[in-house]
Amino acid sequence: MALPSLRRSGRERGELASSRDIWEPFASLRRDMERMFEDFSRDFGWGPPAAAGMAAAPRIDVSETETELKIEAEMPGVDEKDVEVVLSDGRLTIKGEKKQEKEEKKKDYHLVERSYGSFARSIGLPFEADPGQVKATFAKGVLTVTVPKPPEVKAKEKKIPVSKG
Repeated sequence: MALPSLRRSGRERGELASSRDIWEPFASLRRDMERMFEDFSRDFGWGPPAAAGMAAAPRIDVSETETELKIEAEMPGVDEKDVEVVLSDGRLTIKGEKKQEKEEKKKDYHLVERSYGSFARSIGLPFEADPGQVKATFAKGVLTVTVPKPPEVKAKEKKIPVSKG
């Protein structure tokens, strides 16, 4: 008896369900397990890695006020000296490297574990920012970048009152 294929079904690729999906008894279980692992890794603030040798990109929050954009990136386990913020051609790029090393010596063994990976995350800005005014701070594993809006952007914004129809 041939076992059903565990390859991705057409439905996962955005296609309509086929009769083949009905005969793959483990397809839904596999999808549920993949979703569970994705949710599990997302809870730690890190998504799936981009490629071999790359650390997963940090989660970011972007908020906007009348005067500035504020970008917060969660980077647990990353040192301040391993983070770089670059503003170029209307894009803010956050680069970094995560290094972990653990050494354990006991009477009958010696264990050394190391892991390294770099990451980069870019955000397109809706205005041309002045690089001299951008501020970046790093505290308790969170990078906060504040990008002030230029005066011409502030002058163009006007709140439109919303009235009941």
